[in-house]
Amino acid sequence: MPIYAYRCGACGHAKDVLQKLADPALTQCPACHAPAFGKQLTAPGFQLKGTGWYATDFKGGSSASGPQAAAQPTATASDAAPAASTAAPAAAAPEA
Repeated sequence: MPIYAYRCGACGHAKDVLQKLADPALTQCPACHAPAFGKQLTAPGFQLKGTGWYATDFKGGSSASGPQAAAQPTATASDAAPAASTAAPAAAAPEA
């Protein structure tokens, strides 16, 4: 369950409240009972640091897909096999 920060616009009272996502937002200040209690925009409690954590996590095996595979040329059978040597023409036999 997320923790929401609330602040009263009338008296300045601040409070952190643990609420479900489906719970309605609080509107009445618990200190002065004014209907000026509202949510504050706060920073998240965690940070995602590093480069490419989303692209490298949870990948299985070594699949040949993605930008790295597209950058590397693929070898075909004709590339791997050496060029066939041509036979030297037979020397012309003298006719007798």
